[in-house]
Amino acid sequence: MAVKAVAFLGRSGTGKTTLIEKVLPELATRGYRVGAIKHDAHRFDIDHQGKDSHRLTAAGAATMVITSSEKLALVKKHAKSPPAEELIDQYFRDVDLVLVEGFRKSGLPKIELFRKEKNDPLICRGEIDDPMLVAVASDAPLDIDVPLLDLNAPVNIADFIEEKILKHGAR
Repeated sequence: MAVKAVAFLGRSGTGKTTLIEKVLPELATRGYRVGAIKHDAHRFDIDHQGKDSHRLTAAGAATMVITSSEKLALVKKHAKSPPAEELIDQYFRDVDLVLVEGFRKSGLPKIELFRKEKNDPLICRGEIDDPMLVAVASDAPLDIDVPLLDLNAPVNIADFIEEKILKHGAR
């Protein structure tokens, strides 16, 4: 069975990471093994100059793994950012669910975040009409064709994910 996933997307400053860090432990306490992927539109570096891992990638390693008794990190060079679905298939086979931040062009089910103080148009019902939008998490009432979730109720959002994605779900 394929690993299930849901992408959280929204404009900058809507609280995607904050919501994921509240929903993730709620799902974990229910017995699910949960993974996470964050898409970063900017360049980031976890492989810092002067460290052995950096020395190995600087020496030309196309793939480098650093590991300890508790965790591992993978540094893999690529020409362009791989699609979320590819990352899930390659690296998340040991989890029940992957919470994805970003990847608005993916074919994953999506929950879009909306904040009234930002008042920006929805991405999935504005810029595009994304059929993979399964809900909107908002702090304001909206007239929308998908379920409207309370952005400030992560337990209810976890309930929705459990019911819609884990039990009956699309990917």
